[in-house]
Amino acid sequence: MSASPPPDMGLLPEGLSDRLPPQAEASAQLVRHVLDSVASYGYARVMPPMAEFEDSLLVRLQSTSAQDLMRATDPASGRMLALRPDITAQISRIAATRLGKAARPLRLSYAGQVLKLRADQLRPEREETQLGAELIGTDSDAAAVEIVGVAIAALQAAGVNGITIDFTLPDLVDTLAAGPMPLSPDLIEPVRARLDAKDAGGLVALGPQAAAYLPLIQATGPFHPAMERLEAIDAATGGALAGRIAALRAIAKPIGWDITLTLDPTERHGFEYQRWFGFSIFAEGFVGELGRGGSYTIAHKDGHSEPAIGFSLYPDPLIDAGFGAEEARRIFLPLGHDAERAATLRAEGWRTVAALSEADDGRTLGCTHWLNGADATAY
Repeated sequence: MSASPPPDMGLLPEGLSDRLPPQAEASAQLVRHVLDSVASYGYARVMPPMAEFEDSLLVRLQSTSAQDLMRATDPASGRMLALRPDITAQISRIAATRLGKAARPLRLSYAGQVLKLRADQLRPEREETQLGAELIGTDSDAAAVEIVGVAIAALQAAGVNGITIDFTLPDLVDTLAAGPMPLSPDLIEPVRARLDAKDAGGLVALGPQAAAYLPLIQATGPFHPAMERLEAIDAATGGALAGRIAALRAIAKPIGWDITLTLDPTERHGFEYQRWFGFSIFAEGFVGELGRGGSYTIAHKDGHSEPAIGFSLYPDPLIDAGFGAEEARRIFLPLGHDAERAATLRAEGWRTVAALSEADDGRTLGCTHWLNGADATAY
């Protein structure tokens, strides 16, 4: 009987990959730039673990079921563990428990890896980098202005240009259905779905109540024309959206002219558990979102909840495109080099590669210079 062939030791599971030099360094640099930018606005970093007890994590994830998680049994407790598919849920747990008595508004930031059970069509990777910021204790207009500004500044710190912010109002249908444009309870979800899909025919097919929502499909596109159409709808319905419209205007006002703003007030995909405000982040040259944010609530053990607002960025497409890469000065240190001079070079920003034998060659090892006595000499 023949022996089984050895496993392919270089094979990784589908959707998982190694980051090699120089991309691994670029990834670290990009994350550092983003987190430094976020920290400059007063956001303190937290580092939750990669895995948590499944039942606790599911409560915070809300839209995720146990079947959507990578799970394993914890040998220490016998309880089921789950690998995180999202870090925001962990920030909610920290804010509600260990930092439950911290002063509000509480500003937190984070960065780490998340793991999905299945990939989506746009991004085949199941492991992603996620980083972001959460402002906990308020989701006021001022908080929304701050969080959108911090998200834009973070991307600009990473070198991203051609940014587009797409605003949405996740509770729009609920607000209208409860007042000026009534819907029977069984129609609310179908109307949401058809507005999300921009399905005018589908709305008409649902009947007169649903057809009244047709003008909302037209209130989509470049921010200022779309806002004018939304304002016209609001005027015809008695001003039920006046507060939301004023808030959107306030959020947009301080954003620089170099940022493209759009409005899709009925967009729901990915915003199912957001409250009054949400936004997606896009950038020129990239397919799909680079990030997403909005307002939500955090549940506490005593039954009360508190508002929060934040954003998450998924920078892997940026890293793949070369963002974060910085040219490093690498200098080869021959055998017998001056150790003090080498330490000085490192303090000046050089990366030193020391010879371990006569056979070592600086050029082969990726160095651009070699230490010639006390001088850095180019190859």
